[in-house]
Amino acid sequence: MGQNYENHRKVDPIFHFGIVFLGLISLILSIVFFFQHLSSQWLLSVIVLGFALMFLLIAVKLRGYALLLQDRIIRNEENFRYYRLTGNTLDSMLSSKQVIALRFAGDEEYLELVERAKSENLSPGDIKKAIREWKADHHRV
Repeated sequence: MGQNYENHRKVDPIFHFGIVFLGLISLILSIVFFFQHLSSQWLLSVIVLGFALMFLLIAVKLRGYALLLQDRIIRNEENFRYYRLTGNTLDSMLSSKQVIALRFAGDEEYLELVERAKSENLSPGDIKKAIREWKADHHRV
C-alpha cells in the first residue's frame, strides 16, 4: 500500500521508543534517587538528576536540529520544483509548514495546490487532504 494522508507520519523506533523511553525512565529514576538521597548524598543526587536532564534535553534538541534541517532542505527542493515548473520562485507568503505539506503533491496538481494554499491560506493538513495523487516521501524521519 502506498503512502497517503492516513499513513504518512513516520515513527523512528530507535528515537521514539528507545532514546525517548530510556531518557524518561532515567529522568524518573533520577528524581526518585534525588529525593531518597537528598539529605545524605545531596551532591551526587544533584549530579545524577542533572545528567538525566541533560541526556533528555540533548536528545530532544538534536532531534529538533535534524527536523529543522530537513525543513530547510524540503523548502529548497520545493522552491526548485516550483521554479522548474513555472520559471518563478515560490511565494514567500507560503509558510514552511505549507511548503512541506505541498511536497506530497504530484507535479500535475502541484501548481493548482500552491495557488489554493496562497489564496485560501490552507493549513498543512488541508493541503495534504486536498492531494488527489499522493507523492510519497519516505526520507523524512
